[in-house]
Amino acid sequence: MSKLKTLFILLLLSCSVSALADEPMLRATPYSFVKSSIGKGKPHFVEVGSESCHSCQIMGKLLYKVDKKYPHYNIDFVDVKHERQAAYELKIQMIPTQLIFDKNGKEVYRHIGPLGTQQLLELFTTYKFDEE
Repeated sequence: MSKLKTLFILLLLSCSVSALADEPMLRATPYSFVKSSIGKGKPHFVEVGSESCHSCQIMGKLLYKVDKKYPHYNIDFVDVKHERQAAYELKIQMIPTQLIFDKNGKEVYRHIGPLGTQQLLELFTTYKFDEE
């Protein structure tokens, strides 16, 4: 009976993991575009990471969902595996790193590591992403 229960749990876990693997990630935006978009009168959220980094994938999937729900938010993903100059210019030490720039282009927030959904939504409220 115990072996059957263990097998059932393993089956459920493998289904859960494969379901997560199918979720889309926020697509990478060229750093040159991101750089030119910051400071244009609206706050800007920049996720810096790599598509091959597990924690970055988690953040990318979460940000994809947020971007679909709030398309008027400025949210971008910069893949520093392909754009190493961006990591240097943004002074990235570890990935994932989240940056928020205010409407004037000043960096007002920096976090290293993944964020939870609630933390992320609170940041968008705190930094007034809903204000036009």
